[in-house]
Amino acid sequence: MSGTPPIVVHRISPTGGRRVTVRGRIMGLAHSDDEVRELVRRAGGPEPVRLEDPTWVEWTGGRPHQYDPLELLP
Repeated sequence: MSGTPPIVVHRISPTGGRRVTVRGRIMGLAHSDDEVRELVRRAGGPEPVRLEDPTWVEWTGGRPHQYDPLELLP
């Protein structure tokens, strides 16, 4: 596999949660790692999902595994 990872967890929404796309398809809004895994499962993605593997998952606009907008504050 080369280029962009097939799973992208986007920046934290101002109201909380992160949009998840799988192979460019918007799957939904996740508020936890478990919800990311479920969205990836529904899309037919790899199981188990290794959220720490940058060849499979790209975290954008914030630290991985954070979903609460308050966690954006220093």
